[in-house]
Amino acid sequence: MSVQYEIVHTTVYHYQNPVTFGEHRVMFRPRDSHDLRVLATDLQVSPEAMVRMIQDPHSNSVALVQPLVPADELKIVCSFAIEHAHTNNLELPLAPSAEVFPFAYSLDERFDLENYLRPNHDDPGGHLTAWARQFIRTDGLTGTRDLLVKMNEFIRVNFRYAERDEEGTQTPQATLKLNSGSCRDFALLMMEAARRLGIATRFVSGYLYDPALDGGDDAGTVGAGSTHAWLQAYLPGAGWVPFDPTNNLLGGNQLIRVGVARDPSQAAPIAGSWYGEPGDYLGMTVNVAVKRR
Repeated sequence: MSVQYEIVHTTVYHYQNPVTFGEHRVMFRPRDSHDLRVLATDLQVSPEAMVRMIQDPHSNSVALVQPLVPADELKIVCSFAIEHAHTNNLELPLAPSAEVFPFAYSLDERFDLENYLRPNHDDPGGHLTAWARQFIRTDGLTGTRDLLVKMNEFIRVNFRYAERDEEGTQTPQATLKLNSGSCRDFALLMMEAARRLGIATRFVSGYLYDPALDGGDDAGTVGAGSTHAWLQAYLPGAGWVPFDPTNNLLGGNQLIRVGVARDPSQAAPIAGSWYGEPGDYLGMTVNVAVKRR
């Protein structure tokens, strides 16, 4: 069963005085695939700007936005319509060689997945590795998918979700120590933990549909109304499989992916520069509206 969504993502930067803007990278167009089809897109910028569309090294669609005149407000409105087919992580069969952990990727897979297998963060004291290994069974065989499903659920149940206004992402060690974080922090924690176990993962940024917004059941969905983040693990036979540790989601059609990357820093929804006095910047407001068509 497929569902159609309309999404409007509005970001406004506020300044005390008119400032000059540098180029901004805007990642907003969803990634077309067998389960997600883009029906329409639109990008509106105020003040007037020059816009170029490119693909980055991960084949994400990126708009390069160059405002042409100084202003005390930069408003970027991304809107699009998509059709999203339902997927179920648990129904995707794995290759027989990958059903039981640990498993080995083929030589070709290892060449292609090298950057997604290599951890990006140090693990002093081995705390992250020890945390990851708790999901390996000691009383029998460990199913590869079961390991990741349990890790995904553990983060949802045992960590506290906390919105953060700071730019960037917490290190996995900080998330473990604080026992809390944002969706980006939880995604990075699980990514790096899985990589320590030899499983290739990548970061996913996008949007989350909350059925409660349209009068549906409120299942405690966290992350709607803003951009969202989760991860994909590459499992032979099934390909890139989604895991959302913030909400313990395993596929479905609530997760609307926009960008994928080796590291969260490569998938910021909007990034750019401005030139003015240090005190000119007053802050930003972000609103994401996702509704069924």
